[in-house]
Amino acid sequence: MDDDEIEDYDREVELALYREYRDVVSQFKYVIETERRFYLANEVSLVRQDTEHDFYFEITMNDVWVWDIYRSDRFVKSVRVLTFKDVNVEELNPSDFEIPKDLSLGK
Repeated sequence: MDDDEIEDYDREVELALYREYRDVVSQFKYVIETERRFYLANEVSLVRQDTEHDFYFEITMNDVWVWDIYRSDRFVKSVRVLTFKDVNVEELNPSDFEIPKDLSLGK
């Protein structure tokens, strides 16, 4: 493969991942961002763990979708992350992701 083919492949995979995200985001309550990954989850617990000289965060998530281009199955039952870095947890507003009525297939 030449460089152009590799770049095209990478772009196609990233676009497919974004489309999957767009399709599944309405099924989740939280967006969680760590230094290594981006997650969607329906349950999340963030606990600060203190040690003798420092602290870290323990994040536990259930019913999770993982933004990872290299995973074949991004849906995971539970995830536990330990990190010394920043963690961002946002609660999604369900109305932000409603399909306009004129585009809806249902009632």
